[in-house]
Amino acid sequence: MTYAANRFCCDADSHILETRDWIANFADPAVRDKLPEMSLLKSGTKSFTLIHEAVVKQRERTALRTPAVDVVKGVKGWNAPGAFDAAERKAALDDLGFKRQLVFSTFSATQYLHHEDMEVRYGGIRAHNRAMSAFCADDPRLIAAGQMSLADPMRCVEEMSEGVRLGCGAFWIPGMPVGDKSPGHPDFDRVWQAFCDLNVPFLLHVGPNSPTKIAAYENNGRPRPKDITGAEGGENLRVRDFMLLSIGPQQFLTALVFDGVFERFPRLRGGVIELGAGWVPEYLRTLDLSQRIFKRTDPSVEALPLKASDYIRRAVKFTPFPGEDAGRLIREAGAELFMFSSDYPHPEGTDDPIGRFERTFNGISEDAKNKFYSENFQAMFASASAP
Repeated sequence: MTYAANRFCCDADSHILETRDWIANFADPAVRDKLPEMSLLKSGTKSFTLIHEAVVKQRERTALRTPAVDVVKGVKGWNAPGAFDAAERKAALDDLGFKRQLVFSTFSATQYLHHEDMEVRYGGIRAHNRAMSAFCADDPRLIAAGQMSLADPMRCVEEMSEGVRLGCGAFWIPGMPVGDKSPGHPDFDRVWQAFCDLNVPFLLHVGPNSPTKIAAYENNGRPRPKDITGAEGGENLRVRDFMLLSIGPQQFLTALVFDGVFERFPRLRGGVIELGAGWVPEYLRTLDLSQRIFKRTDPSVEALPLKASDYIRRAVKFTPFPGEDAGRLIREAGAELFMFSSDYPHPEGTDDPIGRFERTFNGISEDAKNKFYSENFQAMFASASAP
């Protein structure tokens, strides 16, 4: 029996663990030589030796035809079945039993996404989108999450069009201002229009978001703790980072609401992935409170014809962490907002995400559960074409 058993389940967050030359293999020659090395600072290892060893083990599994069994409880990271091999991911997905799975990269953006040379930035993005599409091409259950930078709106639209042609089904964008401009600035309207015209959602994900942490708070006279992976000097999440994860997406979404992006582009859809969701009910209440207070003095707020929270309800879905009380979120904010995710093969997804969510679902209807496990995921993709 599969892990999902009889539950129709769509997974809104899974990953590839890139090998050292993953981007280079898909980059144009003019860009390939300019790409810096992929950074492993936010991983549990700072050595490419571990990745090489994982590649060797994967080839051995393939040669021995080792089946992918109970992968959700098995080893995670580069050594997980399907972490970087497409055929093995197909077998892992068979074992998981998920009907669809949205797939993100993990570390490759460190090579190009914020590169000052726009040729390298957008050349790296195109290589990334080629690689993601190739990984997902042979299994219709997989949806490739392309990457995008809004820094050059014209290039952004060009690469989005090319990414869709390649097979990307959504685009992950940094949840932060673009230089000195809000993402709601009219200069980026052509990008939001492209999301609607191409019928693909935008995605915010943990990683490239607005910096919110004040470094002095970590100067507490104590040794620096291990990160979430257990690494002594790793640059992955620590407790203070975790507490601030929601600040960046709140700023970004607030800009899209009060700068009128969701009003100008009613078909725009998006997802906020691996950034938690416990903050969402109060965020929606605060949006509406802000609208009531400031519409008397701010013409842009006064001009919005809908309640501020209704723009979020219409356009955005969120993935709770497995440790959050998803039942409470559904009761407080509504069943239409939240989606299931496994984070496979990252360890943060835990060895039983379905079980952890189910334990919070006392009193939650089957209809609401169906929305959580599949229907909201499907709506995020399908409803971008709705009037």
